[in-house]
Amino acid sequence: MDVRQRVGLNLQALRKAKGLSQEELAHRADIHQTYLSGVERGRRNPSVVVLARIAAAMEEDIEALTKRH
Repeated sequence: MDVRQRVGLNLQALRKAKGLSQEELAHRADIHQTYLSGVERGRRNPSVVVLARIAAAMEEDIEALTKRH
């Protein structure tokens, strides 16, 4: 599995588990909702800085976005 796909799947699972919409998470992370959607679908290649902002917005460590299951 491509790392972008893994990050996207982990991000989507965490977001849903926390009951957040893409719009709410994007607002909290100060990124555009369509960009967040692209990350979740594995179509965007976010920087480490963006991943850190997304993780912080969900009160998670960045490792939660990159770990293998």
